[in-house]
Amino acid sequence: MKPVLFEWNGLAVHSYGLMIALGVILGAWYLEKQGQKEIGMTSNQVTQLIVLLFAAAFIGGKLFLLFERDHFKIGDFFSGSGFVFYGSFILAVPTMLWFFKKHRFPVFRTLDIMAVTTCIVHAFGRVGCFMAGCCYGKPTGTNWGVAFTDPASSAEPLHILLHPVQLYEASYILLVGVFLLVIRQYFRRFYGQLFLTYLLLYAIGRSVLETYRGDYVRGYVFGHVSNAQFTAICITVFTTVLFTWLYRSGRLVRIK
Repeated sequence: MKPVLFEWNGLAVHSYGLMIALGVILGAWYLEKQGQKEIGMTSNQVTQLIVLLFAAAFIGGKLFLLFERDHFKIGDFFSGSGFVFYGSFILAVPTMLWFFKKHRFPVFRTLDIMAVTTCIVHAFGRVGCFMAGCCYGKPTGTNWGVAFTDPASSAEPLHILLHPVQLYEASYILLVGVFLLVIRQYFRRFYGQLFLTYLLLYAIGRSVLETYRGDYVRGYVFGHVSNAQFTAICITVFTTVLFTWLYRSGRLVRIK
């Protein structure tokens, strides 16, 4: 693939950054459209939230990378690549909740909107990973394997067919996003249903997709369980417990 698309006046335009930018633009469009319709969110509030989440996602993703890799350098913190999604997500959630409370937005209803928004941004981000060669897959003999040849690519080894696991995940995330839209339109029974469904489905899918990853530098716990798999298991348990508690305590805001 092509990590650097082109250079203009000495400025390199990276494919990963471009895809993230496209995802943020499309995600912001959906957030503004649905946010204004459901909770009266203004364009200015959308901009504020996007900026806050971008900062939280950047810091969280880099901090998790610090714990995940032994050779992490200070310069890596300020680079445009090298993020851990769950790190970004875990720091972004409390940032969102603080913003919702500040502006008195209904928490679970707004989280439902953010679930679809996250799918949009994340799917574009994974395509960016594919173009940059990071988060690459294991060697494969399948017909759909992809060989990375650009020396600037993060993939290893070069010139060997690898599972395009980044595209697997991007496709899965898009399917989850479409599924959430179907639920919103026809099957939503309570606010927070989309967000809880997203948490559960992504955690399950990520656990499976991790078995096709070839970048072993991302770290492991308990031998062969990757950090992301362990986090996904924790989130699956958390989501199940949270739903059970909300249901039994009568805290679910049902849609009439």
